[in-house]
Amino acid sequence: MRLDIDLLRSWIGKTESLVDTVAMVPVLALSAAIDRDDPPQRGDPLPPLWHWLYFLPIARPSELGADGHPARGGFLPPVPLPRRMWAGGRLDFHRPLYVGDSITRVSRIDDVSAKQGRSGALVFVRVHHEISGRGALAIAEEHDIVYRELPNTETPPSAPKPAPAEFAWHREVHPDPVMLFRYSALTFNGHRIHYDRRYATEVEGYPGLVVHGPLIATLLLDLLRRNLPDAQVSRFSFRALRPLFDTAPFYIYGMPRPDGRRVALWARDAEGRATVEAQADVS
Repeated sequence: MRLDIDLLRSWIGKTESLVDTVAMVPVLALSAAIDRDDPPQRGDPLPPLWHWLYFLPIARPSELGADGHPARGGFLPPVPLPRRMWAGGRLDFHRPLYVGDSITRVSRIDDVSAKQGRSGALVFVRVHHEISGRGALAIAEEHDIVYRELPNTETPPSAPKPAPAEFAWHREVHPDPVMLFRYSALTFNGHRIHYDRRYATEVEGYPGLVVHGPLIATLLLDLLRRNLPDAQVSRFSFRALRPLFDTAPFYIYGMPRPDGRRVALWARDAEGRATVEAQADVS
């Protein structure tokens, strides 16, 4: 498949501006989906990363691609590779967003690049978001998206990275289809790899339903929140190393650094392989 990288890079600088309201129902629903019984109330600060419940891509069925995502070529460039993944991101939290408030998001395509990986062509898209509430910048976010070819069965998989052995906190997570459906519904994410087992296994070649990258990141910061309930997160970064599936439990971990200002967070699969690496700056 030929990639016209010059065409794709012509999307750099493209912007989009959206307005939303931090409504109560998504907050209540996400609290239930991740098994919390203390949902924020109107006027309370929104927990970090829960802004992903808003500014959703509302596309009609006629505007969707075969994978259930909005067809390519709108705000995001039309990358002609079949797999797309939320590969990671970096967020600076300047001030809270509050439940019930009107909020805005201004987004910009910052970069588009391509390279040849072990399994074929890869395209990376970096999107910058600025989310504001009450007239001031609340969150600055860089979002990494990777597009790739379907796996080549003749290419041996890369060596897995073992997860760290030492931790202060942990939680076992059972990513059953109900959890994945609920998060897909909450984020209006039509990507079929998260709820359509036949599509995920027979078309994209996964062994099961894929756990959402942002759901894992949300669970990692929720682990921090459960163990350091008074901590204020000022920065968070995360990177996906390999996918997780609904075929087995996975495990999330946290370890405060000796300086008390940073917390290492990570996820591993049932075989002990690291799947997500993250770090939070706290005060």
